[in-house]
Amino acid sequence: MPNTKKRLAVFCSGSGSNFQALFYAIIERALPAEFVLCLSNRPECGAMDFAREQGMETLHLSDKQFGSLDEFAAAMVTALKERHIDYILLAGYMRKVPEAVVRAYADRILNIHPALLPQFGGEGMYGINVHTAVIEAGETESGATVHMVNEEYDKGRIVMQGRVPVLKSDTPEILAARVLECEHTLYPDALEKVLDEHQ
Repeated sequence: MPNTKKRLAVFCSGSGSNFQALFYAIIERALPAEFVLCLSNRPECGAMDFAREQGMETLHLSDKQFGSLDEFAAAMVTALKERHIDYILLAGYMRKVPEAVVRAYADRILNIHPALLPQFGGEGMYGINVHTAVIEAGETESGATVHMVNEEYDKGRIVMQGRVPVLKSDTPEILAARVLECEHTLYPDALEKVLDEHQ
């Protein structure tokens, strides 16, 4: 039988906990997909270390390596096409994906955001900033959103959301930990949904 698994690239900048959750969920759920590339703007980070441990190809690609953003974007598209990537999953990737890549992979780039979009999204809304804003706004509920990536920060089609309570005693760090736990289940669920939709 032909290999019908979708070929996935993960873009990371940090520890890669969502990447690991996705990696193991694909195995446990026998999803028709496999990670074949871990791309990062940082040559040394937890996500790249994990990918190497799994025998996965890693690629350090940063705009600082190129004379222009156009050259950087073209190199990224070329690298993805050469490896026959079907979907890109962003997991703590702390850079905006170049528009040329977004166009080349329209409706095939997933991101997870640590809040309930469309609130608390946009430029600068990442990491602890998001959870601080949620608490300061007096919200009683937060969560995570998996969405398709388009040319605007956090504006793409919402695939799935997960919700968690915001407690009066929460600090941004405590809320962040609760949301991250939600993310680790939500992101694999959303990937499974997208794979089902595109069969």
